[in-house]
Amino acid sequence: MEKLTYKDAGVDVNEGAKAVKLMKEHVKKTFTQNVLCGLGGFGGLFELDLEGYKKPVLVSGTDGVGTKLKIAFLMDKHDTVGQDCVAMCVNDILCQGAKPLFFLDYVATGKLKSEHIADIVKGIADGCIDAKCSLVGGETAEMPGFYSDGEYDMAGFAVGIVDKEKIIDGSNIKEDDVLIGLPSSGIHSNGYSLVRKLFFDTLEWKVEDYIEELGCTLGEELLKPTRIYVDVCTKVMEKFSVKGMVHMTGGGFYENIPRILPKGLGVEVDLGSFEVLPIFNLMQNKGNMETKEMFSTFNMGIGMILVVSKEDAKETMEYLKGLDERAYMMGRVTSKEGVHLCQK
Repeated sequence: MEKLTYKDAGVDVNEGAKAVKLMKEHVKKTFTQNVLCGLGGFGGLFELDLEGYKKPVLVSGTDGVGTKLKIAFLMDKHDTVGQDCVAMCVNDILCQGAKPLFFLDYVATGKLKSEHIADIVKGIADGCIDAKCSLVGGETAEMPGFYSDGEYDMAGFAVGIVDKEKIIDGSNIKEDDVLIGLPSSGIHSNGYSLVRKLFFDTLEWKVEDYIEELGCTLGEELLKPTRIYVDVCTKVMEKFSVKGMVHMTGGGFYENIPRILPKGLGVEVDLGSFEVLPIFNLMQNKGNMETKEMFSTFNMGIGMILVVSKEDAKETMEYLKGLDERAYMMGRVTSKEGVHLCQK
């Protein structure tokens, strides 16, 4: 009987070592003076700077990219989905008022390709830099027989910090407070099972097809990375009293907005107050989808919603304009529970 090796079983440790070497330059770009470790340790070390915090609270969040990864496989482009992974995590903890501190990732694949892993980590590092947090560790798992060749899955984990008295939980939201929407960069990372069914199964389009309405290929549009809102929202929170924040993820308007509302309150959303991105109009028309289905599944062009008092709304909008942010005063809080789409 021949001597078996790990490589015979489908795991190439040399390729793994090459991947670590390639990703190091990207990871190091995210390090701040708080990071007390290099790449390759058993744990990531991050020194907390608690100056200015009376009662510091750690806020954590974890998420993945979902079936959007299928688009990366089809295009053989892997350097942006890492940003999606970071965005899904840091935007969530941002909604509690947290400042992101550090991030960890997990990537699992059937057969490890070092260049692909390096590209994925580059996207993660780019996202961490955008979110002003450090990538302090991760795991790359090679699992032959578990994933198809050329495919992988990924997830991330973010930790942030907020002073206890500054936690944003929506508890002081009241009637007539104003919803301010910040634009998304596209579909972000939710609803891709429906997206793929429409474009690839029903319409039989290809990722390389140029779509006039989008001004780019279908693949380029679908692979646009999720926007990270840390910088703009942090600046707003430092200047104004933000009562609630909504990261527009899976479940769209109908599931996400009620998550921050006190019992007995709802919202009116003015459909004419913000720009619905062309990709959503295209999907609704080609898929013959009802408006409620669209707003129950997708962000429709709004990636983050801030809730502020009626008195602060105008000044907040002016401040956002000064930051070159195209914000929308898109609705208000009402005494009627639920999410109500209105055409004024």
